[in-house]
Amino acid sequence: MTESYDLFLPETQTVPFVFSSPHSGRDYETTFDGKSRLDALSLRSSEDAFVDRLFANAPTYGAPLLTARAPRAFIDLNRGPDEFDPALIEGVANTRHNPRINSGLGVVPRVVSGGRLIYANRIRRSEAETRLTRYWHPYHQQLRALLLATTQGFGKAVLIDCHSMPHEAIESHSRGNIARPEVVLGDRFGAAASHEIVTQLEAAFTNAGLRVARNSPFAGAYITQAYGRPTRGQHVVQVEIDRSLYLDEARVEPRADFAEFQALISGVIAQITGATEHSQPLAAE
Repeated sequence: MTESYDLFLPETQTVPFVFSSPHSGRDYETTFDGKSRLDALSLRSSEDAFVDRLFANAPTYGAPLLTARAPRAFIDLNRGPDEFDPALIEGVANTRHNPRINSGLGVVPRVVSGGRLIYANRIRRSEAETRLTRYWHPYHQQLRALLLATTQGFGKAVLIDCHSMPHEAIESHSRGNIARPEVVLGDRFGAAASHEIVTQLEAAFTNAGLRVARNSPFAGAYITQAYGRPTRGQHVVQVEIDRSLYLDEARVEPRADFAEFQALISGVIAQITGATEHSQPLAAE
């Protein structure tokens, strides 16, 4: 265990899969330390709440699971380390057009959902860089190490980048009589993973009774872009799950049937990996 992440390892890695949950961190007291103008519930609206628990059984199927500790509203591990927001961070020049930064969702976010400002004032660049040093870089160093070891051991690595999406985000993208997707797989339109691997994932979620879409409205962000190298045997698929399936979104609490949905996701993991449950996860670092 570190202040940046938790790493859960199988007794022996038996499959070329790695699972990562970069937005499920909920260590608000240590990170914000009273610096935000928002209450805890508002801050949690940006969190992929309990996604780490949904995928907690990955190590029992032979795959490592890396989960964040710092909240997304404090440091966004799915953004590039240079995505500084000049509207929030002092001393940053506004030199390029970046839709994520412009909307307040840089590596140090300026807003949570609904465009609500996190801070009353701008923050120093040194503080932003400290967050990178303490949280962003350790997480990505560990992620790179897992992918390298997996590629060396199996000849390829498949990173399942685990996320959740607000139900309203899917509703706003509904068209006509087409049923809303419950899972969106993002591979940056084929740039981050092979067609065969994405099809394998889609089949697993579909077989579990979930409606699946690809790349719309979420095609993948920094992690898929930075680590997806199919020609080198390194594949990344971003998985977005409708929060309303397992979460009381207004209260940011698991639904009463959370355990049933978690079991469903465990079945998806088993089908994705082609593995059988065989060992208990071990917490490390």
